[in-house]
Amino acid sequence: MEPLGLVVHGKAEPFSAALRSLVNNPRYSDVRFVVGQEQQEVFAHRCLLACRCNFFQRLLGTEPGPGVPSPVVLSTVPTEAFLAVLEFLYTNSVKLHRHSVAVTFGLGPLQERCVAFIEAHSQEALRSQGFLELSAAALLPLLRSDKLCVDEAELVRAARSWARVGAAVLERPVAEVAAPVVKELRLALLAPAELSALEEQNRQEPLIPVEQIVEAWKCHALRRGDEARGAPCRRRRGTLPREHHRFLDLSFK
Repeated sequence: MEPLGLVVHGKAEPFSAALRSLVNNPRYSDVRFVVGQEQQEVFAHRCLLACRCNFFQRLLGTEPGPGVPSPVVLSTVPTEAFLAVLEFLYTNSVKLHRHSVAVTFGLGPLQERCVAFIEAHSQEALRSQGFLELSAAALLPLLRSDKLCVDEAELVRAARSWARVGAAVLERPVAEVAAPVVKELRLALLAPAELSALEEQNRQEPLIPVEQIVEAWKCHALRRGDEARGAPCRRRRGTLPREHHRFLDLSFK
């Protein structure tokens, strides 16, 4: 049996600082991105991205041909968010700001940190430009969270604003853009008057499937939560109390 070798650990800070210096640095760069509506050029390093992230491994899997390779165009990704992702990939850490939300590209640990950050700063995050630029895949874990410090009525308004922006950019109906995410809205938490107003607004500008609104009315009529589905009647951390809540299943994780 061979004797165990000595494992030597260097200091993390100089290592991280050295890698951070390569973020968006043209030196030794072998892949370029054109990011955001402003078409900002961002420099990166193919081997580092591919070994750190499955998304980039698939994106950059084909070997570049001879000559200067064409840039990878990511026109729907906010530049600030993309640079935050690069910093996390290069250094395994990133500082998030209240007015920007990082696009995670399937990075589990970073996504978890982003969600936790938004949960703690829900009001500011929902009113930021970064929220309106989220993809549906990035928005879903937020709407599934019990820990958002925001009332459901405000969350419905934020979802409508998000869908309107997406509809304008994608040139698709609001309801079609919203379809992947609105099922996570907990309409049964709204008071009857609020639900009636939402129903009327939904007739004028479709956002939420009629069947989902019917389910919310059913919770009111039966005066109990839907135990089979659970989440539609479960309050969030920021849910404001309403008289009918005492009839619902309002467990909070």
